[in-house]
Amino acid sequence: MFRLIRLMTLAPGHFHAALVQKRALPGIHHRSYIYAPLDADTLAHLARLEAFNTRSENPTVWEVDLRAGANYLERFAKEQPGNTVVLSGKNQPKIDLVQLAVENGLHVIADKPWIIEPHDFPKLEAVFREAETRDVFVWDMLTERFEVTNWLQRELVRDAELFGAWEVGSVTAPALTLTSVHYLKKLVSAKPLVRPWWWFDPTISGESMADVGTHLADLAIGLIAPDQAVDYKTEIQVHAADRSPLMLSESQFREVTALVGFPLALKPLVTNGQLAYSGTNSVTFALRGVHVKLKTVWEYQSPPGGDTHESLAMGTKARVAIRQPVNTQPEVFVWATDPANHSGMLTRLREKCASLQRDFPGLFVSDLGTEAHVRIPDSWRTTHEEHFASVMEEFARYFHTPRALPAWEKPNALARYYITTKAVEMARQ
Repeated sequence: MFRLIRLMTLAPGHFHAALVQKRALPGIHHRSYIYAPLDADTLAHLARLEAFNTRSENPTVWEVDLRAGANYLERFAKEQPGNTVVLSGKNQPKIDLVQLAVENGLHVIADKPWIIEPHDFPKLEAVFREAETRDVFVWDMLTERFEVTNWLQRELVRDAELFGAWEVGSVTAPALTLTSVHYLKKLVSAKPLVRPWWWFDPTISGESMADVGTHLADLAIGLIAPDQAVDYKTEIQVHAADRSPLMLSESQFREVTALVGFPLALKPLVTNGQLAYSGTNSVTFALRGVHVKLKTVWEYQSPPGGDTHESLAMGTKARVAIRQPVNTQPEVFVWATDPANHSGMLTRLREKCASLQRDFPGLFVSDLGTEAHVRIPDSWRTTHEEHFASVMEEFARYFHTPRALPAWEKPNALARYYITTKAVEMARQ
């Protein structure tokens, strides 16, 4: 029997909670329920849904049933008018909200990160055990899986004739590096993003590796162990981690929060009128012997083009890189590990791209002499906000056909959160 997905959004505090509803999708009921405190975060969420309903192009038709108040959690646990919980808000209590939903037999689609501290890792393991018992599933909003350059890099790395085997690398010279740069002041849905004050409290939102690092860890696992289960206990060794703050003036803080002055809760992070935001982290680890470095960076104001992502994968036959200078789209480049093999690399790369034409027409390769540029048609390009619709489509597919859920998703979720929380723990030491 076909069941509609009926959404219940719980304590929305991040704009990602609204983005999963930016586009109406088949199989999702038009009425959605919101259980939340009646605060600024909830009002901002309602405003975003209203903007989706009233836009001129492809408006949505969400009917919102707001059940707000101090007792919203009790009402949520008792009433349950839906079957799927959307979570995107404060990170620190998120795993407890996931647990509450699962214990009540509800499916969950939750924004990363689910945990930000290593001492919460056992809760994550318990959630998966409980979900299996209750016959429900929990799903991460891993939007970066749907960025075309990430997908293309994964396809090229999987081609042993082109890429070869993974180089092992070392702690100081890793074989895989991924770097993500995000910005505090930017536009979302063509409007300036106003961040809540708690975004700047690492005990609530987490450090950047615990948050953005979730995407990088997921991509790294997908590159080195594609479609395979990774055992974090035996196949991952975390070697080194560090962190450094982004210092924000009071005027900069006001620009991104619309608040006058630093809240009392953030005063311990303020020195000489500057707020220390836990914005830059890195971690180096080995996954099945391949050394990987992840780096997450937060800067103040977004240039044209917004957040950036870069990656370099090193194989015995070729290197595959994603480059994204400021104010450009990410692009994929490939070059032979041995420059003398450039011609052979180029031939195989063109064969590989030709094999993708059936599903993704228009892909072609430009020879730049020492490397090749894999040119991606504009029709393939999607934005970060559009990726949330892809996440919801994927969730809906597994909701309706749970047996199609890949066996590696659960162990690899544990693996990525092991990497990020272990990195936070080591960086503090």
